[in-house]
Amino acid sequence: MTRPVPDKAEVALEYPDKFYVGTFDRTSRFDAHLDTTGVSLMLERPGDENVRKSIHMHLNYDLFTQILQDVAATAAAMGADDMVHRAAVARAARELARALGTKRKADGRERPAQHTDQSS
Repeated sequence: MTRPVPDKAEVALEYPDKFYVGTFDRTSRFDAHLDTTGVSLMLERPGDENVRKSIHMHLNYDLFTQILQDVAATAAAMGADDMVHRAAVARAARELARALGTKRKADGRERPAQHTDQSS
């Protein structure tokens, strides 16, 4: 299910003989979800042929995990006032962590994941 882009995204794709850049703004739509092998992201700007464009990306979980770790390291190194959207990003990260810690029962209801201590 696509949703409106709430802000702006810029994408650049560089080949040895070509360079493509695209901007996706509030008139664009996006879809982001997890699947069995990783994270899928689609950005789409609808419209006439001369303005219509889309990008589809899939990041396998190992790469996505490393990206999250690098983003965390960058955020930790920033001063408290360096990132205007710090609270919104932190809230979204907590929601992701909470969702990853939730398991679904066979009937579709959610329950907290059981944490077991594997150290002995």
